[in-house]
Order: sequence, then C-alpha cells, then structure tokens
Amino acid sequence: MAKILVIDDDSAINELIKVNLELAYYNVICALDGNKGYALAKQELPDLIILDVMMPEVDGYTVAKRIRENELTKDIPIIMLTALNMLQNKVEGFNIGVDDYLVKPFEMEELLVRIKALLKRTNNIPKSFAVKEVLTKGDITLIPETYSIEIKGKTAKVTPIEFDIVNLLMQNYGNMVSSGKILNDVWGYSADDAVETIRVHMRHIRTKLDKISNGKKYIETIYGGGYRLIPEGISKK
Repeated sequence: MAKILVIDDDSAINELIKVNLELAYYNVICALDGNKGYALAKQELPDLIILDVMMPEVDGYTVAKRIRENELTKDIPIIMLTALNMLQNKVEGFNIGVDDYLVKPFEMEELLVRIKALLKRTNNIPKSFAVKEVLTKGDITLIPETYSIEIKGKTAKVTPIEFDIVNLLMQNYGNMVSSGKILNDVWGYSADDAVETIRVHMRHIRTKLDKISNGKKYIETIYGGGYRLIPEGISKK
C-alpha cells in the first residue's frame, strides 16, 4: 500500500483528501504546516507528497526545496496544490523540482489519476526512459546517471522530467512528437492543460540548452502539433 503525505494548512482539505485516498486504498498521513510536513517527509519517507503552496510561516515552495535538497527525500514525487493559476507560479514550482501541479478547486478524480500516474512513473521505467546507457544523436549526448545533457563538451543539468522529455524527443529524433504523447509517455496521463504544462517545461529545457548550444537551436516547435528534435542543430536566426 503506497504511503502519501498531505501537507496543507486547511484541515478541511486535508481531511477531504485523506478520506478519498484511503477509500482508494492509500495509506495517508497529514500535516497542517510546512515544518511538520518536512519533518514527516524525512521520518516517514512517503511514496508521494501532496503539497499546498500558500501556508503560513513556511510556504510550499520552501518545503519543496528542502525536500529536494535532502538526500533521503530528494526523489519523492511531489504534486503541488495551489489556488494560483498563473504561469509564473508553475514555473517556480517546476524550477524547484515539483513533478506535477494541480490548481484548486480540483476534482478528486483528477487528483487520483495524477497520483496513480506519478506512482507508476516512479516505480516503473517509462517508455521514454527505457534506455539507461548514455545516448548520443548528432551533437547531443544524454547522461542518465547525472541527468545531464552534453553538447560538444559543454554540460547542462536538467530535472528528471526534463531529461525524460529530451530522451523521448531523442528516441523520435527528426519526427514530430505531439504534446499529448509527451504528457502520456512522461507523466502517464492526459489532461486539458497539457499544452501549458509542456510549454513550461520546453521553455526550461531551451533555456538550459541555450547556455551550451553555441548559438544553435536543437528543439523545433511545430505549431499546432508538437516538437521535433534536430540532433545536429540549426543556427538561430
């Protein structure tokens, strides 16, 4: 039975999530503040954490950062809950290493789907990450052990999700990969906000690649369709 830690200062939401997850046969523990939540994360080592953003004293971003910096908890998947539906808030969460983002109010069925997908992704190797050895196409080399991308001797560190996205594009280099396929293969589900989620991650990936790309562009946007990796790169206009 998977163990899930819920960290939210709203006791009603904590209880609602707890009851529904227990009905779905999850073991649920709750915390009403960030400090207690972080302490429980280290003590209980849950399989997944559901984390609210807006909490007094210590907010969700700070808790997520602490979780990612701790050797014991750094790989625990995090779903962040927030009433804020602005792109910048999602960017901040993804920068820290949050795995998924759900805006309040949300349907419990959607939370359950995302929990199931994240747990499956954590416990099983997704299709896009089936190859564990170093993978090279054109100028690009992926190094799984360090979640790194190398281009002609220069290296950029990426998050596990960003690595999986680039790996999926590498496996399908030269061909368009739709946003829906990326969401399904990397996260394990499809949702209405797929386009926005993928855009945020692609922006992060491109920013990191720009620092090591020597003025080349390696990911092409196919408007209305998806993305295509160009292993040899093309010069930016």
